[in-house]
Amino acid sequence: MLDIKLLRENPELVKKGITAKKADPGLVDQFLKIDAEWRAATVQLESHRAEQKKLSQERKIEEAKQNREKIKQAEEELKTLEEKRSELWMRIPNIPSEDTPVGKDEGENKVLRKWGEPRKFDFPVKDYMAIGEAFDLIDTETAAKVSGARFGYLKGEAAMLEFALIQFGLSVLTNEKILKKIAAKVQKGYSAKPFVPVIPPVMIRPEVMQKMARLEPKEERYYIPTDDVYLVGSAEHTLGPLHIGETIPEEEFPIRYVGFSTAFRREAGSYGKDTKGILRVHQFDKLEIESFTTSENSRKEQDFIVAIQEYCMQQLELPYEVMQICTGDMGGPDIRQIDINTWLPSESKYRETHTSDFMGDYQSRRLNTKIRRKDATEFVHMNDATVFSQRPILAILENYQRKDGKVEIPKVLQKYVGKKIIG
Repeated sequence: MLDIKLLRENPELVKKGITAKKADPGLVDQFLKIDAEWRAATVQLESHRAEQKKLSQERKIEEAKQNREKIKQAEEELKTLEEKRSELWMRIPNIPSEDTPVGKDEGENKVLRKWGEPRKFDFPVKDYMAIGEAFDLIDTETAAKVSGARFGYLKGEAAMLEFALIQFGLSVLTNEKILKKIAAKVQKGYSAKPFVPVIPPVMIRPEVMQKMARLEPKEERYYIPTDDVYLVGSAEHTLGPLHIGETIPEEEFPIRYVGFSTAFRREAGSYGKDTKGILRVHQFDKLEIESFTTSENSRKEQDFIVAIQEYCMQQLELPYEVMQICTGDMGGPDIRQIDINTWLPSESKYRETHTSDFMGDYQSRRLNTKIRRKDATEFVHMNDATVFSQRPILAILENYQRKDGKVEIPKVLQKYVGKKIIG
């Protein structure tokens, strides 16, 4: 949630920011109205309590009894106002950074840079499904019978490629020597503290998902009513609350995690998009970054994370573009969102494979995760990002295909897969 001081003192700035995100600016006015009523009710309650103390000292029993009723009514009124105030406060999205492009949808996202030249093939290019079916690597037909549409089996070398990507990603994120070289490109002497590997839960309580600002849209989530839990849509959903309710000494920062989990998404808002294959599915695995930093380093941390993503893609020798997401296409909790899109030869275009989300203290206010400075406490700043999902496997199958139908395995992954060629 946003800083209350910002909402009270600069509501027009907030309205402008959330309007660019296609949110209702009227939420700010509604919140401020309830907030004023809440403050007045708080003062009234404290007045009644002070009066009660005075009446008790003066032994005015009957008047004290009547005042207790006033206190009870004031407490009930304040509780109702607090609930309304909290609900409105949480509905107000984060405001975008100054450098975020203003736009209504994905068509107005901005390409920042590109790396690698898309390969020119001298033979008809096959898409990843044709390759996957030819070598019995991907099976969506059986998955549809077993689980329904938008599920798939990864088999053989495709499964090995997933585990290879995970091992490769972990080998980078836990290696201080590699991270130091990457960090130096962001800022000389920037922290190269390694990431701590985590396997987090894939179920989360609704109230914690709400604190992460990821509960909505609910139609995108899988819910288990008997246990009152949601299945996570990304490892970040349960990595972010790792320090819920904690105040952490400044010297411990940055705190960096890399978590692996299965993710579950209904893809309710993607009707008609990528219905074939396994580019957009209900279940997939993902290696995810979650980072906690001080406020002065949080933007640099996102730059560092994107630099890590780029390093990994360059090691895979896959052509990609780095794209800054516009206001109308970015997530509600985000201040700034950067995506990496990887070239798919069969479509002759770049498709999203990585996301990096910079949230500032928006989530930590809800989670009550703080940093203890020398003279004060403040909320930590948070970033999350994709290391690898299953999508790069599809890009590998297409970009590394050969005229004889076989597929080369990227050099950096060969030691994990145990072979150089698929087929």
